[in-house]
Amino acid sequence: MARQGLARRGVFMKQKFLALGRLKTGQMNKTEEAYAAFLEAEKCRGPILFYRFEALKLRLADNTFYTPDFMVMTKDGVLECHEVKGFWRDDARAKTKIAADMYPFRFYAVKALPRSKGGGWEVEEL
Repeated sequence: MARQGLARRGVFMKQKFLALGRLKTGQMNKTEEAYAAFLEAEKCRGPILFYRFEALKLRLADNTFYTPDFMVMTKDGVLECHEVKGFWRDDARAKTKIAADMYPFRFYAVKALPRSKGGGWEVEEL
């Protein structure tokens, strides 16, 4: 009630808004679309046999799951989980590291580099 009174008088509390709505399951954001194009090019060149977006859901604890952005199979038959971010938040990084400790896949944190730094991808094995 007090807040509505402030709003009527033209006084607004400054808040930081974050998008809570995520894309539907199975729908890529622009960074993931760019990475999928990169993986497709790698597949054509030969080092990758297969990749799939959100192909796997890993249980970390009761009611806690982690879905890697991409499941990738290399020409050696090794399965990798690639988590793609424009920037990393601590909670996403923690879940990825927990999954890397629990499951026998290679896990990679992939960050999009800005165009000012030449673009491309910064890849870190977890």
